[in-house]
Parts: sequence; C-alpha cells; structure tokens
Amino acid sequence: MILVRQLSKTYRLGQVDISALRGVDLAVEAGEFVALAGPSGSGKSTLLNIVGGIERPTSGQVAIDGMNLDRLTSDELADLRAERLGYVFQTFNLLPVLSVSENVDYPLRLRKIPAAERAQRVSAILDEVGLKAWADHRPAQLSGGQRQRVAVARGLVGKPSIILADEPTANLDHQTGLEILDLMKRLNKKMGVTLLFATHDAAIMRMADRVVHLEDGHVVERPA
Repeated sequence: MILVRQLSKTYRLGQVDISALRGVDLAVEAGEFVALAGPSGSGKSTLLNIVGGIERPTSGQVAIDGMNLDRLTSDELADLRAERLGYVFQTFNLLPVLSVSENVDYPLRLRKIPAAERAQRVSAILDEVGLKAWADHRPAQLSGGQRQRVAVARGLVGKPSIILADEPTANLDHQTGLEILDLMKRLNKKMGVTLLFATHDAAIMRMADRVVHLEDGHVVERPA
C-alpha cells in the first residue's frame, strides 16, 4: 500500500540546511493502523506530507499502490490526493461559513461527483460518525470532539484507501480523544482503510497495529 525508500528531506533556512528526514524506510500494508511516534521536530509531519504528495522529498522514493509519486505530475498528484487519500488534522480545518454537511460534501463537490451521489455519501458517513442530527449546524456550534468527527467524516467521504492523520487528538481532552480513536479504529476495521497517524499520544500507540518511532529524522528501533 505505502512503500517509502531512503527518504530524505532538507530545508534551507538562511545559510543553514535543516535535515527533517534522513534515509527513512517504511512499509505499510493495506488496512494497517500505523502510528508514527516521536517528539516535535522528529520528522513525523514532514513524512506525512511527503507520503500525501503535499511536499516533494529531497531524495528517496514514495510509492502508493505501486505508483511512484516522483513520477507523477502536479495534476496527477492532485488526483491521487482527491481519490485515494484522506486527511485529518489536529486543527480540524473546517470552513466556518459552511454547515457540517457542506464541509463534508466539499471534497466531493471539487471532484464534480453528481449531487445525488454526494448527498447519499454525506448522509451515510455522518450517520457513521454520529452527527446526522447536526448536519445543518455550523462548526462554531459544535464541541471540539464533534468538530473532529466532522473532520473524520470529511476525510472518509471520498472513500479513500489511506487516511493520513497529524496529531488528531492533540486539541482534545483525554476522554474525547479516546472517543475519536475508538471511532477511527472502528472505521479502520469496517471500511478496511489504512491509517497512518503522526502522534506522541500514548493512547494512539496502544491502539495501533504497529508503532514506528522517529528521532531526528531517523527511524529508530524500540523494544516491543
């Protein structure tokens, strides 16, 4: 599903080169729930951004379903992100002027999916995440946990094969974070979607099928 080979990423900051990733290797199987663990600055978000085609690596390769991302044009990468990848972020990234259903519908509208199919998909996924009764509410009328449920629904409504999540519980209290994790784990099993989480949350690590530790841009081995 996801294959990362000798991935490196260097940023130029003034006259200094900053290495965010240094020769990372990673393989994630279809349907697997993998946590990328490590402190701030370890390279977790950079790795997610490169796997998601948002950033290009300095060197190395990423393949998704056998497609090498470095061989894709910008338009092909955009199609890949729209059709195969879903994203969940710690800041929710909801559009405040749109209702819950409109936020979830937005990525389908960008793909020009017919209105009847969009409505069916939005209704079904809002039911899955327990927010059908809030479909007409705006994000400001929701709790933090409900907003994250909307973000999960938006990430899944396009029926992606992979969900990339960057610290999805960081802005939630402990109990709400556990509820979001339970939801995503259930959807992982029910829909077969692959989950790749960047986190330092111990609860996510316990729920994951596997934990990959990053330190200073390297994958490091930790005792089981």
